[in-house]
Amino acid sequence: MATPLSDTPLSPLSPLRTIAVVGLGTMGTGIAEVLARAGREVIGIDLSEARTGEALAVLRAATARAVARGRLTEEQRAAALARVRTATDLTAAADADLVIEVAPESYEIKHQIFRELDGIVRPETILATGTNALSVTRLAADSARPERVLGLHFFNPAPAMKLVEVVSSVLTAPQAVAAVTDLAVELGKEPVAVGDRPGFVADGLLFGYLNQAAAMYEARYASREDIDAAMRLGCGLPMGPLALLDLIGVDTARTVLEAMYAESRDRLHAPAPILKQLSEAGLTGRKAGRGFYTYEAPGSGTVVPDALTPAEGGTAAPGRAVRSVGVAGSGTMASGIAEVFAKAGYQVVLAARSEEKAQAAKARIGKSLAHSVDKGRLTAEAAAQILDLIAPAGSYDAFADVDLAVEAVAEDLEVKRQLFGTLDKVCKPGAVLATTTSSLPVVACARATSRPQDVIGMHFFNPAPAMKLVEVVRTVLTADDVHATVREVCGRTRKHAVDCGDRAGFIVNALLFPYLNNAIKMVQEHYATLDDIDAAMRLGGGYPMGPFELLDVVGLDVSLAIEKVLHREFRDPGLAPAPLLEHLVAAGCLGRKTGRGFREYARR
Repeated sequence: MATPLSDTPLSPLSPLRTIAVVGLGTMGTGIAEVLARAGREVIGIDLSEARTGEALAVLRAATARAVARGRLTEEQRAAALARVRTATDLTAAADADLVIEVAPESYEIKHQIFRELDGIVRPETILATGTNALSVTRLAADSARPERVLGLHFFNPAPAMKLVEVVSSVLTAPQAVAAVTDLAVELGKEPVAVGDRPGFVADGLLFGYLNQAAAMYEARYASREDIDAAMRLGCGLPMGPLALLDLIGVDTARTVLEAMYAESRDRLHAPAPILKQLSEAGLTGRKAGRGFYTYEAPGSGTVVPDALTPAEGGTAAPGRAVRSVGVAGSGTMASGIAEVFAKAGYQVVLAARSEEKAQAAKARIGKSLAHSVDKGRLTAEAAAQILDLIAPAGSYDAFADVDLAVEAVAEDLEVKRQLFGTLDKVCKPGAVLATTTSSLPVVACARATSRPQDVIGMHFFNPAPAMKLVEVVRTVLTADDVHATVREVCGRTRKHAVDCGDRAGFIVNALLFPYLNNAIKMVQEHYATLDDIDAAMRLGGGYPMGPFELLDVVGLDVSLAIEKVLHREFRDPGLAPAPLLEHLVAAGCLGRKTGRGFREYARR
């Protein structure tokens, strides 16, 4: 029997006036809140009476918080709660205009619900599944009226997340799609129309990335803390991938990936074995109190130290003294790195192939510092002192007395090898030699010298003064005190150092570029539009930029070069650059720098 939460009625707003939500877990309860606050009559259905009671308590608490924050009045709260009633039997959905199923990700469970609803709801009632992993087409085909079945994929937490994926099968009637799309807009959401494939757009791209992060951790390439910090600081993501897997649920992620792999047979979607191991051990993430991390209690988001937590105090080996730094190069990255070191108080030699180029690079730093003065971040006196620490030079001979030499020249292995040969000759014994490469083997630079133990990778991110991350890349030959030196330097320059081994892409690019490549494949296969994919990842994944916005900023030629390096290193067919990317680069459409990439840009 249905139990009203309140007796205050309110007139509905649209043709989809009464909406049943089947399954009152976190997602179902969130959807019910969104609907009720938007003026819909809501029937919350769950077989568990305890669950319906919990859902009502959550709704009361959530709406009370909204009042406290000034987002609802007490009258609006009372009216919203009045529009919600609960039941423990599907027959309560008999009068619904729309039913949204948010049951566990099991085809058998969802099929049973849809089969029962066929005998309960009116012929015109739309049936929506909230699945993000199972086939909407299969559920529709088993329904008595497949034309009214579609997917309506909200994102967690439903009250806060703007994205809703509207999923059509080949059987879905356009009128049904139009009705739920209009509803999503009225709910204040941004609907994206997609076809039926596991993961749809947002999760289809997100879960492949999460899977690769899990595999990277499983291979002991980098620590969980460093993987997560790298993606937060290097890509501006709100959460690292392993922390996000714990939030989503390791078992849920495994289910989604299994469904994706069953359809794509792409090895990038084959669940990393660690996901199975954690799931079967009951270590499913926050909800269990332990997953990749350990939490204060089941359901808590507070991470507590465990046996894998790094010890305080950093590396055991003492580093070498660094008072002066040489930066080789005259481009944006070189001048940015020189600015970083000068701000930290180091004496900096900025050397280029000519005095003129070095002076131009120092002038670029001067403009950057002047901008900081204009913004109130520096005083004019401090900016002048920083600039005085930078000595431009037209020859690498000026590096004779530096303690650390950092190259930031063209991303060309032969160019870098020649430079390291020169550094080997001009730099004093004991100087640390670092490369800023983002994709080339550090050990190849090391072997160009007579002191490979002194060579290490320091991958800064652009713009270097603003970006906090530095990937510290040890080769099998790098000495412990060289590693310790670079970690200490990162600390003094207020950068967050993450450790990783010498393989293509390091952490960030190895996880970022396969995701970008998969987004290109979606467009290439006409699955979704550029705009819909970008919106899906900004709104559903919390990315600061959609993949195509980012590709055009990075440069399609740069992106293609990195994709080729990853494919060559890992030999995985799924990493082969998308033909569409190759075609655009061949046509000279390189992104913002040429005025056209995936989109066209106004010429400056």
